[in-house]
Amino acid sequence: LANKYRDLFTLDKEIEQEITKEREKAQHYFDQLIEIDLSSLEPYIVGPHTPDLARPISKMASDVNKNNYLDTISVALIGSCTNSSYEDMSRASDIAEQAKSKGVKVKVPLQITPGSEMIHGTIERDGQMNALKDIGANVLANACGPCIGQWNRPELKKGEPNTIVTSYNRNFPGRNDGSRETMNFIGSPELVIALALGGKLSFNPLTDELIANDGSKFKLIPPKVAPEIPSNGFVYNQDVYLPPNTESQNVDVLIDPNSSRLQKLEPFPQWDGNDFEKLPILVKIKGKCTTDHISPAGPWLMYRGHLDKISDNLLLGAVNAFHEDQVGKGKNILNHEMELLAHIAREYKSRKIRWIIIGDSNYGEGSSREHAAMTPRYLDCCAVISRSFARIHETNLKKQGILALTFVNPKDYDKILEDDKLSILGLKNLHEGKHLTCIIHHSNATDDEILLKHSYNSSQVQWFKAGSALNLMRSK
Repeated sequence: LANKYRDLFTLDKEIEQEITKEREKAQHYFDQLIEIDLSSLEPYIVGPHTPDLARPISKMASDVNKNNYLDTISVALIGSCTNSSYEDMSRASDIAEQAKSKGVKVKVPLQITPGSEMIHGTIERDGQMNALKDIGANVLANACGPCIGQWNRPELKKGEPNTIVTSYNRNFPGRNDGSRETMNFIGSPELVIALALGGKLSFNPLTDELIANDGSKFKLIPPKVAPEIPSNGFVYNQDVYLPPNTESQNVDVLIDPNSSRLQKLEPFPQWDGNDFEKLPILVKIKGKCTTDHISPAGPWLMYRGHLDKISDNLLLGAVNAFHEDQVGKGKNILNHEMELLAHIAREYKSRKIRWIIIGDSNYGEGSSREHAAMTPRYLDCCAVISRSFARIHETNLKKQGILALTFVNPKDYDKILEDDKLSILGLKNLHEGKHLTCIIHHSNATDDEILLKHSYNSSQVQWFKAGSALNLMRSK
């Protein structure tokens, strides 16, 4: 709803009462009136491979048949940072209690990740954890865990297709276990518990029955309303925080120079004051490019403290607009060979050639993963130009000193060809709200001039000039 005359976030009781009496009057205040019958809503399940692919649970069985999804669930998982609150765990345990009362356990492995040590201790005290364990759940450490790829699955053969159901917030290919063949379907915690009891993706807890231990059939019922805050308060563990040394300024941090896990982070170079002229395009990306495509997690997480090592995963999941069948690869302008984008970027860097990424719509969606901005910066990316950005990733690019720019005319994306070079002009006059000029130098010696816009404020412009936000902070 777009409020034409008032602050969108202002709660106006008079308008609400007026529209309630006469729906037609909504057009005086809003562009559109959307009415939702809450009694007709049902749980949704989304996936695989994108949160955008959604359907009500009643349509899941037909989707399984239509799309040949693997119906048998290999693992069910709830928790991590999302959908793991006291309220979430209480609703999930309600379903578990129903199953327990009938002598039923989950048909597939069920992994539980409490949202924090506080949640872990509280649901252990109040019984939700035992209820989940009683139906066969395994409780994991309070960490990102399988949601971000910290998950070893020795039971799977390499490349083996399988279905998992989770209550996580991301389900991009390869994210959870490093396998692009794993199809992750996301639902609420209580829905995931129900699917784990049914064992099949096509199981509909609204209509389908389970068989109790005595042979009788029963249906699950929706969980009771759960409290956001426990009546007895939360359990606080005082032993999980280690305060810093009071003499931290005099402490030396010793890092093994041969370590492949840790590396001292050196400041990025500051902007040299010149325009970017005739720089090559590392890759023009087509379609969805999430932070998982830009900097995959999974086995790469062991290098998250070593920027040089983890930079080898740069854009491994990106689809090249000119070579859609060669994911993570591009054409090296130095030898005209198709190579891994990280390898090309390293070679350009070794020759002091800065480069540019061309993105599609909503570039960088998915998470706040800073490595997705740090690794291209480390390998000498100087700008990302896209049709649009995911907001958090756009800010992360700015923080690392990479120019985050969008096309004034989104159709200009189509003008950029594989062998083109780009010049971004007017950087000395980079100001809030002011467009930049970009010259597209084609290989046939013709040029196109386009305009680029940005969302930098005056403080963020200083980040760019200093080389990064951290550089600016260090200088003060």
